[in-house]
Amino acid sequence: MSPTTSADQDRFLRISTPLSAEVRARLRAGDMVLLSGDIYTARDAAHRRLHEALVRGLPLPIDLSAATLFYAAPSPTPVGKVIGSIGPTTSYRMDVFTPTLIEHGLRGMIGKGNRSPEVALAIKRYGAVYFGAIGGIAALTAQCVKHMEMVAYEDLGPEAIRKLTVADLPLVVINDAEGNDLYAQAQNDWRILTE
Repeated sequence: MSPTTSADQDRFLRISTPLSAEVRARLRAGDMVLLSGDIYTARDAAHRRLHEALVRGLPLPIDLSAATLFYAAPSPTPVGKVIGSIGPTTSYRMDVFTPTLIEHGLRGMIGKGNRSPEVALAIKRYGAVYFGAIGGIAALTAQCVKHMEMVAYEDLGPEAIRKLTVADLPLVVINDAEGNDLYAQAQNDWRILTE
């Protein structure tokens, strides 16, 4: 079972990781996409460690330039399943670390909620993209995960970095490489309607 129906999928752009410069350049805030390929889970604690490694000049456990980070931590994996339920966490919790990660190559992020002005600026400056994942459907999102493996920081438990191979993960572009912000656009549209 997929979180999207066949009719719904016609409205989605199909893209794959790693996110090429060409793909990032053509995405626009509000685009609905189905993402396939490898992504990496990384939440607060993992972001802190990645940031500290960059500040100290230490090697990272993943290649940021090829990575798309999913701000998520899976629940325990049921017997016979690839992964437990997995949904996005609030992205602003990563914002203190994100500009540095973008500066060092990160070009794709998945989470929920808006980003700080500093992150939005870094996204535009370096041609990155921020996707919103659908909250509240963690069990369905798990069905898009076809393979999972531990990559780094296993001591962090659910917040360790894991590589997920996903197929047709439904996402919405929130911040695009041109500096457009879906939330800001929606707020502006609402102001116009209510004036």
